[in-house]
Amino acid sequence: MTNTAKQIYPLQNFIHEENSVISAEVSRSSEFLFNRELSLIEFFRRILEEALNKNAPILEKLKFLAILSSNLDEFFMIRVSSLKEKFVDKLSPDGMTPAEQLTAIRVRLTEIIEAQMGCLGEEILPELASHGIVLTNYDLLETKEKENLDQYFRRKIYPLLTPQAVDPSHPFPYISGGSLNIGLVVKPKIKRRIEKAFKQFQTSEEFFVRIKIPPFVPRFIEVGNKFILAEDLIAANMKMLIPEASAEACFAFRITRDADIGLREEEAEDLLEMMEQNLKQRRFGDVVRLEVSRKMPREMVEYLTESLEIGADDVYSIEGALNIGDFMELHKINRPDLKDAPLTISHPPILSDGESTFDVIKKQDILLHHPYNSYSIITDFIREAAQDDDVLAIKMCLYRIGADSPIAPLLIEASERDKQVTVLIELKARFDEVNNIEWAKRFERSGVHVVYGILGLKTHCKTTLIIRRENDELRRYVHLATGNYNPQTSAFYTDLSLLTDDVETGADATELFNFLTAYSQPESFRKLLVAPINLRKKMLELIKRETANARKGQFARIIAKMNRLADVEIIHALYEASQAGVQIDLIVRGICMLRPGVENLSENIRVRSIVGRLLEHSRVYYFANGGNEEIYLGSSDWMPRNLDRRVEVLKSVEDFKMKQYLKDEFLTAYLCDNAKARELNADGSYQKVQTTSDEKSFNSQLSFQGKSNVVDFHLKH
Repeated sequence: MTNTAKQIYPLQNFIHEENSVISAEVSRSSEFLFNRELSLIEFFRRILEEALNKNAPILEKLKFLAILSSNLDEFFMIRVSSLKEKFVDKLSPDGMTPAEQLTAIRVRLTEIIEAQMGCLGEEILPELASHGIVLTNYDLLETKEKENLDQYFRRKIYPLLTPQAVDPSHPFPYISGGSLNIGLVVKPKIKRRIEKAFKQFQTSEEFFVRIKIPPFVPRFIEVGNKFILAEDLIAANMKMLIPEASAEACFAFRITRDADIGLREEEAEDLLEMMEQNLKQRRFGDVVRLEVSRKMPREMVEYLTESLEIGADDVYSIEGALNIGDFMELHKINRPDLKDAPLTISHPPILSDGESTFDVIKKQDILLHHPYNSYSIITDFIREAAQDDDVLAIKMCLYRIGADSPIAPLLIEASERDKQVTVLIELKARFDEVNNIEWAKRFERSGVHVVYGILGLKTHCKTTLIIRRENDELRRYVHLATGNYNPQTSAFYTDLSLLTDDVETGADATELFNFLTAYSQPESFRKLLVAPINLRKKMLELIKRETANARKGQFARIIAKMNRLADVEIIHALYEASQAGVQIDLIVRGICMLRPGVENLSENIRVRSIVGRLLEHSRVYYFANGGNEEIYLGSSDWMPRNLDRRVEVLKSVEDFKMKQYLKDEFLTAYLCDNAKARELNADGSYQKVQTTSDEKSFNSQLSFQGKSNVVDFHLKH
């Protein structure tokens, strides 16, 4: 062990604000922490591995390539743009400058993008063609097919296109982020009567023309049993737009803009209005990436680079089609033979006999595992509450609600039935702001009491409180979840839901909503852990308790499942626990800055990640506690933003059989996965879980199918 490693404990005076400088030398060493951004890129690499999986159905492979493309877009819009804004001497927790991170990011992403495009062009498209889904070029079509497409172009696309030339009287145009564009250089034929005037202003006989492909133009245009790309059809008909142009002179390009626009909430008189202005401002964020067709001439690339005021390192040359995220459209083709078999979705029998959900909850708490248990259970519960004359009030936190949410209209219906409906809607939920703003306005017009949260904090908790009049008393019903109230995403996110009428949990939920709506901060909660009030402190106490137990010679273990692990204070507490002998299993979907398996530091920590057909989204934390086990589930990861800058909720699970299920079936399934699990090595790489020749393949995500998780839990006494 190095001298630096020996000094790691005890660590004093942690500063856990993400933008603060941690003074301890060890805290900024790559020996002990992985870089946050590079760790996220390794998650992208695991998504790519799913596309490269030889045993996966071909449309599922294509789906993962599209997901990877969308994730890369967001990475540049948020993470890369943030690095470009930081001061040169601002170090990451692992000790890298922003410039060093940007260099390393480009090296790794170039490799991943090359593999992505190679997979698409050399494997997926040929295999799709063998199954009758052909993506072809205009030049390879039959004459009749070309005629049909040209007619389609004239009727459906041509009127929508606006070529924009660049000359002294036409400056370089605004390019919207994410849009697909065609660039070409034109040498026009000038009519004699304007030739003199033209020469007076034109310094060159050639000029650049940009054509934006509107987002509502279908990317894939069907002809016969084939598809061609919209940009290919537009290029083939370019002479209709510009007679002097040719298809061979047309090259696709696309830019990504900074979407991480700062928001000064303390200056806002109306947060809704400020968010709408913020979204308009985002359209004009700095350019952080330029993607160009590899066929684009060097001179045109340099012209775009100069015009967009970016550097050569911001340019990514793509072999093949741009914006592979659009290829998700092909996944919608009705070819079940080329996709995964549908999951078996179960509806617990206890909720299927027509009995009121309120009556069922009075008998027992209900734990649901989505999407294996239908999300309609939650929607139906909200509907029942909206239509129940004895329900007096509904309070709900909405983070990502979705454009076509079935829950939002139910809340409006409840308000129209004279129930007191309070909705905390998070306007700052990134990339869902437009949907949330629109719903906020609809809620307000319908008489729903709308709250936008606490100044300076995002409200990320997934909590509903329903107050019902029963026998002249008020009973509180609470729904707590790891995922959003969005039935669309619930079909491919794995999440947990807990329904309870526990008195103390109901009291906590009441105080939580008072905290959110009136800034009344309770001194403590009974059953809930709430960030930023007590969640960080309690998590550290639980880790340190396992550490103390291990030092006493007692059995000590931690199992934690989350999306991301990037909080330095938590990481150091886990290192200390490992040094004391605590056995620690971490199931971390994406970012993990903790370095496992380092001798005398983290040799008792194992980290694995599950990337499969579903997006792992549930958060569960297990602590052995000397045999008196404690389990928590809820909305929070171990990230500085979750612990310090968001309102998050974790709830202790108290039912014995519920705890038994979460430990012995739920968490154990992920720890036993040898099909989709990857283990994190001390060097930052991930490797497939090693199996013996006679060991059966076990896919945790598929293992949960058909289980009615609520059936055998204890009835209340």
